[in-house]
Amino acid sequence: MLYTQIEVCDKRPFCNAAPRYGRKKVMTIRQVSIRQAVIDDSHVVASLVLELLIEIEPAYAETLTLKGLSGVAESLLADDQGYWAFLAVDDEGGIVGVLTLNECAAIYANGLFGEIAELYVTPEWRSAKTGALLVDAAVAFGRDRGWSLMVVGAPELPDGRRAVNFYLGYGFKMSGPGLEMDL
Repeated sequence: MLYTQIEVCDKRPFCNAAPRYGRKKVMTIRQVSIRQAVIDDSHVVASLVLELLIEIEPAYAETLTLKGLSGVAESLLADDQGYWAFLAVDDEGGIVGVLTLNECAAIYANGLFGEIAELYVTPEWRSAKTGALLVDAAVAFGRDRGWSLMVVGAPELPDGRRAVNFYLGYGFKMSGPGLEMDL
């Protein structure tokens, strides 16, 4: 497990706002830990991925269902098919982030490598190193499996600038645009 401590005031990480209306500024230290998801976590994995998808494209709120995504998550987590998820858990037991990971293979990568498929951190835990801890867990997992590299697709620019900057700051390099086709 990986841990970080963050300062929280008014239930928001790193709140530097001055106290309002004479209230005292309340500071507490909160922790987040990272653990690998199991099949019983399918619903929460799907819930956070749904939040991610709706944030990226609000129209998904009308076309995707939590029940449908939970079934997919359960299927992927149940079978040892090269799919894993990691969860960020706060010190009160709340799930505040998810990262899903696929094992891929290619000659250019000298064999097996990892792909971060989804990464989502709840808004109140962003900018608190929670995403970096999830990536740390994925990188450690990949190294243990002997992967040669880790790839990730980021949202298109300019809207995806914050995500791209996060990955660049972590040590990822730009490697060109990605394309997809529905089958």
